[in-house]
Amino acid sequence: MTIDSILQILTLGSSVLMVLCILLQQRGASLGAGFGASGELYTTRRGLDKNLFEATVVLAVIFILSILTGLLLPS
Repeated sequence: MTIDSILQILTLGSSVLMVLCILLQQRGASLGAGFGASGELYTTRRGLDKNLFEATVVLAVIFILSILTGLLLPS
């Protein structure tokens, strides 16, 4: 395996996992929360929600770094 194929697999894998993490996150329990009519001003992330948020951030960093590395490496 070449470094290019490893970077492509890393980019594809991190992007798919990042999309899944984003889709699993909940922003509000009611329909009104989707339109910004949430009754809560500020909530802290706890438990699984916090872990899912941190995983999303890590996957986004991996995704960006894999793309930048692929751009900077000579062909």
